[in-house]
Amino acid sequence: MFDTRFKELAASVRTCSYTSKQGSLTAEEALAEAHHLIRNTRQNGGIVYVVGNGGSAGIASHFSNDLMKALQVPSQTFYDSNLLTCLANDIGYQNIFSYPLEQLLKSHDLLVAISSSGQSPNILNAAETVRSKGAGLVTLTGFNASNPLRSKGDLNFWIDRKDYGLVETAHFFLLHTMIDSWNKQVPDEPKISRRPLHR
Repeated sequence: MFDTRFKELAASVRTCSYTSKQGSLTAEEALAEAHHLIRNTRQNGGIVYVVGNGGSAGIASHFSNDLMKALQVPSQTFYDSNLLTCLANDIGYQNIFSYPLEQLLKSHDLLVAISSSGQSPNILNAAETVRSKGAGLVTLTGFNASNPLRSKGDLNFWIDRKDYGLVETAHFFLLHTMIDSWNKQVPDEPKISRRPLHR
């Protein structure tokens, strides 16, 4: 079973679709563009915000931690329980990410939005806030090719599967690859300790 599942995961990553507003990208081009967006955010004094629900929230937190520790890129999530419950209770769960982004987001910031279905209202509202503020947006989705989040990013990663385990694990793999390949893809960056954050 594990071997079969591993092959399914490998196929999920291998067939990932990469797109920008200009059209389709190769895997190498997508990785280079992800590094470019993150590097520009840091160089311009911006923050990389990362959002997701459920399992994607765990992936978002891990990626945010790795950005700060491994790449020294300022990053933030919105998972403080007091903030989440306050906003969900007072203005609705669909606004738990868009509301703080309205207060904090600057045009030189970047949002990484993770949603397996690409249809979560709170993630879509966050993406709309990013667009209205003129900031950058990277999306990671799965399930239907026509999911609404996939069309909103400057850079989009879409996993052609309708299986939460495969989609979430593929997203985690893609984001970890952005971190782990940083020094190889960005030779002008300082060499930073690569000790894993969570092991």
